[in-house]
Amino acid sequence: MGHLVLYYLKYSSYNNNYKYGGNLSRKELTNQYINVSYVSSKNKSYFIYSVVSPYKFARIVLDNIGELTLYVWDEDLHQWNLGWKAPQQRCEIVGFCGEYGICNQQNVPLCTCPIGFRPRDSRNWDLHDYKEGCERRDPLQCSDDKFLMIPNMCFPEASHYPAVKNVEECILNCLSSCYCLAYSYNNECLIYKGMLINLRLPFGNELGGDFYIRISASELVGIKTKISKKAAWVIGVLVVLILLTGIVLAIIWRGHYIGGLEELEFSLILFKYRDLRRATKNFSQKLGEGGFGSVFKGVLPNSTTVAVKKIRSLEQGEKQFRAEVSTLGAIQHVNLLRLRGFCAEASKRFLVYDYMPKGSLESHLFQNASKILDWKTRYQIAIGIAKGLAYLHDNCRDCIMHFDIKPENILLDAEYNPKVADFGLAKIIGRDFSRVLTTIRGTRGYLAPEWISGEAVTPKVDVFSYGKLLFELVSGRRNMDMLDGDDEEIRNYFPARVAIAVNKGEDLLTLLDHKLEGNAIMEELTRACKVACWGIQDDPRDRPTMGQVVQILEGVMQVDVPQIPLYFQRLSENPMVAIVSQEIETSSSSY
Repeated sequence: MGHLVLYYLKYSSYNNNYKYGGNLSRKELTNQYINVSYVSSKNKSYFIYSVVSPYKFARIVLDNIGELTLYVWDEDLHQWNLGWKAPQQRCEIVGFCGEYGICNQQNVPLCTCPIGFRPRDSRNWDLHDYKEGCERRDPLQCSDDKFLMIPNMCFPEASHYPAVKNVEECILNCLSSCYCLAYSYNNECLIYKGMLINLRLPFGNELGGDFYIRISASELVGIKTKISKKAAWVIGVLVVLILLTGIVLAIIWRGHYIGGLEELEFSLILFKYRDLRRATKNFSQKLGEGGFGSVFKGVLPNSTTVAVKKIRSLEQGEKQFRAEVSTLGAIQHVNLLRLRGFCAEASKRFLVYDYMPKGSLESHLFQNASKILDWKTRYQIAIGIAKGLAYLHDNCRDCIMHFDIKPENILLDAEYNPKVADFGLAKIIGRDFSRVLTTIRGTRGYLAPEWISGEAVTPKVDVFSYGKLLFELVSGRRNMDMLDGDDEEIRNYFPARVAIAVNKGEDLLTLLDHKLEGNAIMEELTRACKVACWGIQDDPRDRPTMGQVVQILEGVMQVDVPQIPLYFQRLSENPMVAIVSQEIETSSSSY
């Protein structure tokens, strides 16, 4: 058996031939003796070779566009696996886009024609067969030609490198010959005659420069005319849009659209105070009361039922009012409460939301509700809340942190779909998460420990609060209520019991809300408990993102058993010391 040296062939699509491209390295061929046989078919030509070891086989495929691929046989899986490919990028294949075609590895389709050119074979071009390249729309005149500059191009190998002193001499050198098709200047003059191929944009760490293609003067005039017409058309459209926008804004500010909400589906409406007083029947039907004001039920002229929140004090509520408008007013998501509009007249401040007929999650978990939320509903509520928070954290232009996730701020629609509400404490923060907030935001019992340590907060503070809420969905009891009993009850603090049970692999059904009578899907319950335990880890870096929480709850991502947080360990060792410490840490944060 003899040695084999395999050469790397580059396919040239403009003359249907292969050219030498260099030896394949020993590393690529693993420096082995091989048996070779040649196979040829209509579309592919390839070598099949086997390594001396009787259990290893491989084949090299050289296809009709010039790609050389090594496949290695996997005996266990009985399939061919990709070993390597040369060249790594299709734009490196000689003449891949044909004459005058420009290849862009970052674009789809890969090949385009320069301005003033068109595909020579448009049908094949649409089928991603570019070997015919591009052709001129107008022929060159030789004596009256101009140059079209194409920025950021890799310079192909030139046919001539004349010695010139500057770029002006390089241009004259090209114009002096009717056979010069293009030039470029990069500390030396590059002249292109004959066939112009291998034009491509740089990728990776490559650098590009200005490349000049020769075109007829008439074509250049046509290009400038088209650009001028397009610019005039764009300017005209912008003027019309600005005028229309001004008219619509004027109508909105005059309050004429209060009865036509369908036409402003994704716009905030500026309500007048008298309209809200009429819609709520002089604020007669009170739905509830929160930290910053009362909420009333109302019906708009188009029969849409809304919830109208009246900000109690302008001094205390102005900041929260602005936070709600700036966050909810700019986003839309199925699991976020929709803000329809607002009223700001003199000292009066109102926020108008979609009406949620099932009220808050808190009223179903902790109050004597007529309907007990079954496990299926609770689990879907948990997923919905996670999706809403994931949207705030990851899918908005800037990261939005809610800072006050708790059952009172989760509202339920007619089908018990959850809506994250009350963005009075929310904050829009850049994605570097380097900002340290000086004022603690949130509610006692749901605060992450980094608020106390003074670290820069991240979206993981919402993950911590979500973890605490998840414990309450499972147990049907408030976490803080379980810390108001004697030492024995404190030692049985529910989140700590869950963390220990998950860590030891104990039966989690015994921890389920007794009202559910053990009716829960064990796999979902296990996921929920693991997510809750991971969500309240001491170190924010150990907590999952809300996007990962969604994947875990939906069964897309697997998660390991979480470690028991240090606070729970202190709780089991000395309950009173742990509780006093927790009370001191959170006493200033309740609102």
